[in-house]
Amino acid sequence: MVKLYGQNLTLKEVKKILFKKEKVIASTVSMESVQKSREAVERIVHEQKVVYGINTGFGKFSDVLIDKEHVRDLQINLIRSHACGVGEPFPKIVAKAMLLLRANALLKGYSGVRPVIIERLIELVNKDIIPVIPQQGSLGASGDLAPLSHLALVLVGEGEVFYKDRRMDSMDAFQIEGIQPLNLEAKEGLALINGTQAMTAMGVVAYLEAEQLAFESEWIASMTIEGLNGIMDAFSEEVHLARGYIQQVKTAERIRTYLNDSLLTTVQGELRVQDAYSIRCIPQVHGATWQALDYVKEKLEIEMNAATDNPLIFNEGEKVISGGNFHGQPIALAMDFMKIAVAELANISERRIERLVNPQLNDLPPFLSPEPGLQSGAMIMQYVAASLVSENKTLAHPASVDSIPSSANQEDHVSMGTIAARHAYQIIQNSRRVLAIEFICAMQAVEIRGIEKMASLTRKLYEKGREKVLTITKDRIFSKDIEEAAHLLKTIDLSWIMEAIEKL
Repeated sequence: MVKLYGQNLTLKEVKKILFKKEKVIASTVSMESVQKSREAVERIVHEQKVVYGINTGFGKFSDVLIDKEHVRDLQINLIRSHACGVGEPFPKIVAKAMLLLRANALLKGYSGVRPVIIERLIELVNKDIIPVIPQQGSLGASGDLAPLSHLALVLVGEGEVFYKDRRMDSMDAFQIEGIQPLNLEAKEGLALINGTQAMTAMGVVAYLEAEQLAFESEWIASMTIEGLNGIMDAFSEEVHLARGYIQQVKTAERIRTYLNDSLLTTVQGELRVQDAYSIRCIPQVHGATWQALDYVKEKLEIEMNAATDNPLIFNEGEKVISGGNFHGQPIALAMDFMKIAVAELANISERRIERLVNPQLNDLPPFLSPEPGLQSGAMIMQYVAASLVSENKTLAHPASVDSIPSSANQEDHVSMGTIAARHAYQIIQNSRRVLAIEFICAMQAVEIRGIEKMASLTRKLYEKGREKVLTITKDRIFSKDIEEAAHLLKTIDLSWIMEAIEKL
């Protein structure tokens, strides 16, 4: 059970909730703060003070005063009018993360919602009733308005959900689970949609996948080193300590650990003096990606615990301030950084694939073919990797450098952070397939060299790979192999390999 406080949720805990289906509960102390904040909103409504979002319109309509009897109508009109997202739905795991992160943000006690709103969000998480939320339509400032409106619709019994592997109307799922829809009170519609939880949820899921892929890229690269009789001197600790980047040092250390008992690696001068950059500079390139991922992790864990709606209520209602915490610029920049960092893992992987299949660059059979000429072998796999890498280069263009004004120029600078997060996720999917191709080629190469000479750790990984992708004995539909290998990389539990590394 993970307890939410609105202050200290970690990526490790989110991973348990999303992927291990750990249940969630709200902290009693945090709920007390929520109640006090709610009482402040009710006083404002009763005393008919003019406060943005409670009894005024929104955006350019912020100067329009709403009568007391229409305050409830204001909230439902808000989410219905703003629920105009388009395109394919976010992955279910991302939409579940949105529910979780919105509940956690509201638990900070600055938003003025009733505790029942948070209780319902947590109930949907725990019962896997997941809103259908279109991916496109957010500018990433004034919050993720369109996506979060689709989330908010579900609370009032409108919109659609994914439930028990089916897509259905929200009320159908509610009736099965005995859940009553909510009626939104003053401020609650705005509090639900004025936040960065779409881009942050997408970013969290993307980061968790990118982190796993970064670890996998190292053991796949290690297998490639064996397939090419790579030189180990370049991974010596003193080389990397001399530069000083801890991520570079750690990457080199893990590769040395993977290959510590290999009989397929060489030393400088044994076969050649030095390797190409895609081999020799693995710690420098992969280490730099780890630097970017560390930055992204830090920003996500801050944003996961941030109050990002507007206005915010302080001192039990003595201060209600309209600010701009909904602006997604911190996450937009982090997502653009992650896009570039993960794209580079694929970039250098494709160059290693080329070295594995190109007979002018190695002493292996051309294209790792069992019968060169008659059988094309891995020739077109390299084409596919090159295509994916090229596509990544277009997706890696930073979304955060763009801004289009909205709401009659009241909202005149926006982050496009949700676009950045979505593109980061696409890059990760592409990069995983590139690394899957390298994995397939590396397994073929080490077989030719002699798997009995492999390091014990890479041999275990080779054996796991061969459970999904068979040896290339003749040409076949390699598309299936690539997808099988990519699925393995996405779903494999890495805990055993990390534990094995720590023991050595």
